[in-house]
Amino acid sequence: MTLDTFSQKILRLLQLDARRSVQEISDQVGLSSTPCWRRIKDMEQSGVIQRYTALLDREKLGLHICALAHVHLTRHNEGGVEQFEREIATCPEVTECYSTTGEADYILKIVAPDIKAYDIFLHERIFKIPAVSQVRTSVVLREIKFDTQLPL
Repeated sequence: MTLDTFSQKILRLLQLDARRSVQEISDQVGLSSTPCWRRIKDMEQSGVIQRYTALLDREKLGLHICALAHVHLTRHNEGGVEQFEREIATCPEVTECYSTTGEADYILKIVAPDIKAYDIFLHERIFKIPAVSQVRTSVVLREIKFDTQLPL
């Protein structure tokens, strides 16, 4: 979908703070309220805007461990891949899952209260998925950049 300058400005503002009123957005992008509202609705209906959400501070919520798990599968057939992806989709500890090229078949971003909870999660959920053959974990020491904004 090609976005004009006004729509790009609207999206930039919403990415910074989705609680802004249509009036505030329209004032900042130089449109009146109704066309601004229509553009937002069109972008919601077309799927450009998928949802509105709140960003939470995981540390303040007691989720002190963030790990990147590099998962290797033994079964790359349809059944093994589908089962793995279905199981991962049900794990709230997994906040992101990517099918990748390179050594790992998948990279998962996993959050947990502590390393013991992470270990339990690996053994009780990930290692019980039949297609999983190996998991290599990188524990995040410091978060240098965390941003949900897409470049427009």
